[in-house]
Amino acid sequence: MTIRIRGLRLSLDYTDTDLVQAAAAKLKVPADEIIEWQLVKRAVDARRNKVHFTCTADIRVEDEGQLDQQLWASVDIMKITKKKICQPTPGNKDLPYSPLIIGAGPAGLFCGLYLAQHGYQPVIIEQGQDMERRVATVERFWQKAVLNPYCNTQFGEGGAGTFSDGKLTTRIGDERISYVLDTFIKHGADEEIKYVKKPHVGTDVIRKIIQNIRQEILDLGGEVYFDSRMTDISINQRSIKSIIINNSSEISCAALVLAVGNSAREVYRLLHSRGIELVPKAFAIGVRVEHPQPLIDKIQFGDFAGHPRLGPADYHLTYQDRASGRGLYTFCMCPGGSVIAAASEPGGVVTNGMSYLARDSGIANSALVVTVKPMDWNEEVLGGIMLQDRLEKRAFEIGGQDYKAPAQRLTDFMGKRDSKDLHQINTTYQPGVKAANLWEVLPSEIAAVLWRGIKYWENRMPGFADSRAVLTGVETRTSTPVRIIRNEQGCSLSIDNLYPCGEGAGYAGGIMSSAVDGLKTAENIISNYGRPREKLEISNKEALNARKL
Repeated sequence: MTIRIRGLRLSLDYTDTDLVQAAAAKLKVPADEIIEWQLVKRAVDARRNKVHFTCTADIRVEDEGQLDQQLWASVDIMKITKKKICQPTPGNKDLPYSPLIIGAGPAGLFCGLYLAQHGYQPVIIEQGQDMERRVATVERFWQKAVLNPYCNTQFGEGGAGTFSDGKLTTRIGDERISYVLDTFIKHGADEEIKYVKKPHVGTDVIRKIIQNIRQEILDLGGEVYFDSRMTDISINQRSIKSIIINNSSEISCAALVLAVGNSAREVYRLLHSRGIELVPKAFAIGVRVEHPQPLIDKIQFGDFAGHPRLGPADYHLTYQDRASGRGLYTFCMCPGGSVIAAASEPGGVVTNGMSYLARDSGIANSALVVTVKPMDWNEEVLGGIMLQDRLEKRAFEIGGQDYKAPAQRLTDFMGKRDSKDLHQINTTYQPGVKAANLWEVLPSEIAAVLWRGIKYWENRMPGFADSRAVLTGVETRTSTPVRIIRNEQGCSLSIDNLYPCGEGAGYAGGIMSSAVDGLKTAENIISNYGRPREKLEISNKEALNARKL
């Protein structure tokens, strides 16, 4: 029997021995009676001006029968049985050839990996480049403002998560999370992601992990094509019969997984034009804020700031605006990171946050975003995309039309005045920033909610409105503005062999939930179809102009 013990309070300098002794004290047994233990969760508790760790551990003891039976009345002590993930049984429906997956982000890769592990030999089609070339392409954009609309921080191997903090947090409770974390560890992540409360791997490590996952898919008989953009689909009755790649090559389709990411505007327009059911979805828009990391550390940890076991501090803030009914919240907070250029279309400026595993830039950044809803664009299916596009073009214009981003001192924003210059302010965005007034970029109601929220946060977290803080805009790609409607079996309501998947389909948000949704989609395909009769062969590879690895 495994006993789970929660609420173990340990100092920042605790050892394994300290953890075992704390668990033994909770169970009221000598420490040497604990024969096996595993750290399950570790979180930082910075309340009451005393920073410590709060841990959860799974324990096995030598003689369970001698435990005090009154222990089980405690909410912190419980017997657990670890669940096994049920393996899907292959269905009876005929699958002439391999499933096609559009998109090589977390949803597409985990869908492809699971299918490959079960003998389905998936073919993954990605419009962007493989990791090595993609990193070089993105660096060129950051340094020289040369944008590739089909390969950038949104598109390419690994999806948008390739250029991020590599956060592996999620609010969903799903047994598949363990599979995802174990897969990350198997392919290069540190084992601590299994127990720290807010695990992350950093953009540098996740790139290696993604390449290793791709290699396993190839080793198991799958195929991956890059530089391969789906430009059309052929529908016969309620089934996709084929897709067109790069406006030139037709590929037969038996089952199609759409795992395209939340910025796939061309795909949304294509689906809408073909009568596939989409609905508008709420998302959020705003700006990025940057602070000196030591300031955030001091605010959060006080005298414990800088302790090597704590690392750089993060924060999460929310505000509900009564005047407008909108919510404001921090999003994708990156300790020790940088603000990055995340545009995917010419003539637009988009911001995002990124950090490496070490989180050692010295700058903390986070999105500050305000909710927007379909009623803001009269419930038009593609109205959210049009709102994003208008804001991104406005930021491009005010930034100087060279992909510099408009930026403003936070104190100037609060004073509703222009920022004349940004001297002695650390801004990390490349290709650079231009001093501006973000009240002229954001919709007036959104700017007003942001202004009221920052005033509220300054009272809750004194120092947030520091004179060294800077805002950079705009943040528009928080989540997809549409949802591709699907049924309980994961199929589109409009097309019987189309499986919308992940964040781009409107069913996930972030690396972990996207990966989990990819696994669910793979399970649905396996449960519906038998293994493919033959491996999908892509002919006319020269016309396809794809890079197969």
